[in-house]
Amino acid sequence: MSKTFEVIERVGISTESIAEAVKEVVLEANAEKKVGWFEVIEQRGRVTSEGKVEFQIKVRIGRKLKD
Repeated sequence: MSKTFEVIERVGISTESIAEAVKEVVLEANAEKKVGWFEVIEQRGRVTSEGKVEFQIKVRIGRKLKD
């Protein structure tokens, strides 16, 4: 059994919450290849030109290379 992982970083964006941004980006990555673990490495946000708050997160994702 391989103990080797690949590590990728992705950015998630949501106007609902930080948690929703994390959930969406992790589930999208998992649909491509099973996610073994993840960690939030950055959190930030902005106010859009329409006056909405936008949450932005950067997530580091680890996935096994072989089962």
